[in-house]
Amino acid sequence: MLSGLGHSKYFPLVVVFTLAVFQSCQKGPDEMSREELEKELSNTETYDAILTFANNTGIKTDKFSSDGEKAPVFKLLEEVGYGHKPALKYTEKVVKADTTELRKVAEEIAGGQSVDKVLAKLEPVFPVYHNLKTHYTRLVKENKTDSAAMVAKSLNAYRWIKRQSKDAPRFVMVNIRGAYLTAMDSAGQNVLSMRTVVGKNDTQTPTIDTYATSIVTHPYWNVPKSIAIKEMFPKAMNDPEYLSRNRIEIIDNKGQVVDPADIKWDELTAEKFPYRFRQETGGDNSLGLLKVEIKNPLAIYLHDTNARYLFNSNQRWRSHGCVRVQRPTDLANYMAGDKILDNDFMTEPDTTSVPPKWHKLKTRVPVFLFYLGADCNEKGQLLYFPDVYKIEASSRTDLSFSRVKPARSGEDLK
Repeated sequence: MLSGLGHSKYFPLVVVFTLAVFQSCQKGPDEMSREELEKELSNTETYDAILTFANNTGIKTDKFSSDGEKAPVFKLLEEVGYGHKPALKYTEKVVKADTTELRKVAEEIAGGQSVDKVLAKLEPVFPVYHNLKTHYTRLVKENKTDSAAMVAKSLNAYRWIKRQSKDAPRFVMVNIRGAYLTAMDSAGQNVLSMRTVVGKNDTQTPTIDTYATSIVTHPYWNVPKSIAIKEMFPKAMNDPEYLSRNRIEIIDNKGQVVDPADIKWDELTAEKFPYRFRQETGGDNSLGLLKVEIKNPLAIYLHDTNARYLFNSNQRWRSHGCVRVQRPTDLANYMAGDKILDNDFMTEPDTTSVPPKWHKLKTRVPVFLFYLGADCNEKGQLLYFPDVYKIEASSRTDLSFSRVKPARSGEDLK
């Protein structure tokens, strides 16, 4: 038997052996399961650091609170990197967050890397996002809570864009409140900006998350039924020259053109009108010379216009819901990723009637129609936009307007 002296002699070896066995059994972050990683990151100090970072990016962290033993770590990481669905009338498809990226972030934090540095890499790289984040921090410090909340919504919108535009080489965003369009590359660099004309208050442009499918040159305007019945039918009834003067055709349910003289107008009513109206192609067509088709069931698209003078106005909420664009040729070429139209395309005579031609896009281009109250211009300046549809009228917004005129004035979007 070993004496007490003998025990003390071997004790250090026992300690070293025990530690070696313990360390060999301990898993590294890359060996942990998702559940083990989540448990590892649920400790108070680490999770508090993640919550603090999220708070500083405008995320409401109430719903991500820990139950004591396990926190919703991966849900919070997804919110930081990919946001949540904004208020949208129509969404074509929700893209899943990149779980590989989220896993890598969790492993790096569990491995002892700085929470702030790791999470910063998870955020969108878009310059506009980081400019908004800077303004959000300032507004919070200045205790301008309503303005900060408005910017927080825009931050989430750009996180959502990152999610939905995954692997896309470019995307387009229309801000309905500001009546402008920006086209960006995959890194969020602003490549193209222009004014738009969007829906009136009683024919609002809906918020949409979808993608463009094709460019149509010399498009027909197939008049929506609501416009046909409410506006065109009474005019055609009372003015025999209205249809011919506006180059509008009557189409029956077989797709055939009908001579207005063959129709017994006195027997028709708005409720009993078995035809549709179609405006011929040409520069005086309401869609102008070009249309960008975007996938949605609401008959919404981006298009040229025969009333281009409206782009000179600061009050550009004038359409029936579709989005009229100031520089249709530039937009078409950018979305196509190639020069499919010459610069002089828009100079064709108004009376020219050319059959429609479809240019199918080789790559899906995400298109977002948002209703943002705040955004940044290319100089990084924060801009606010009026609640034209009175969607947020019930809550007073504390807007400290800068001396910079908003983009809707056109001075920042040429």
